[in-house]
Amino acid sequence: MKQWLLAVMCLICASSVAFGQDFWMPSDSLDKTKFWGLNSVAAVGYTGATIGLSQIWYKDFEKSRFHLFNDMGEWNDLDKAGHLFTAYLEARWTHQAYRWAGVDEKNSIIAGVVIGSLFQATIEVMDGFSDKWGFSLGDIAFNTAGVGLFAGQQIGWGEQRILLKHSTWPTQYPETIITSVDGSQTTTLKARAESLYGTSLPELMIKDYNSLTIWASVNLRSFDKRENSRIPPWLNVAVGYGSQNLYGGFDNTWTDEETGAVFIVPENVAPRYRQIFLSPDIDWRFIPAKRRGWQIFLQLLSWIKLPAPGVEFTTHGKVRLRALAH
Repeated sequence: MKQWLLAVMCLICASSVAFGQDFWMPSDSLDKTKFWGLNSVAAVGYTGATIGLSQIWYKDFEKSRFHLFNDMGEWNDLDKAGHLFTAYLEARWTHQAYRWAGVDEKNSIIAGVVIGSLFQATIEVMDGFSDKWGFSLGDIAFNTAGVGLFAGQQIGWGEQRILLKHSTWPTQYPETIITSVDGSQTTTLKARAESLYGTSLPELMIKDYNSLTIWASVNLRSFDKRENSRIPPWLNVAVGYGSQNLYGGFDNTWTDEETGAVFIVPENVAPRYRQIFLSPDIDWRFIPAKRRGWQIFLQLLSWIKLPAPGVEFTTHGKVRLRALAH
């Protein structure tokens, strides 16, 4: 993560020097160079992402006729929270990009909704033709809710008072031994997690449902418009959703693809449960920065929830204070 953030910061700062501060300032009226440049980037990005997903993600799985798949409840619905977050972020960033190019507010909102929906719907169509997955109406519903959350705030308030954020914290998986149902093989929870989620940082951020949390971060000052308000403009309160002990989609049962051995994790060994977090947060958009490059960098940070003290509530009825809620 540190290396990724450093790379983004360096890219923005270098671009500020190369193009000058004026290039990065939002245009008051339509700038055709920026506008068509954005359209080109969007078209290339969409085409590249579609081809890349098709070749890298889907090519190793069998194709089928288009079909539906009800995956509500799978992965304790963290996948659905991810769809909500991703669609929201795509719509919000698209809106900001087109406003930067001088497109009016109404059409920038429409662009955000359309592009956010299009990118997510494309993935669903690919899933619909994959034998392993299927077209999920639940995913579409959460995609729609994500772009709707963005558009509703922008139309109603003219700003984003509630930000959706993402946090990741590595899970230390136990070496607990799990024996197959027929007793012929053994594995460990750590080995299962590594084969399921991977071990690299990008895999951790995207795939490891035990390690990620999706947050709704509320800017308190935005709801208090008094001139003498003492609430710091950068102070947010965030509500997070996470889950633990997920070693399978709907339950902790899986079949080894090579041997056909079936493994079942006993409930008393690794009980699945959901988590709700309550934690303070920083709204990076309101951290003072004079240079436009730093302003853009702080905007990019606004989708990340940094670890902070908080309270955790679980579906097992437990409540505990956390030195770092993540």
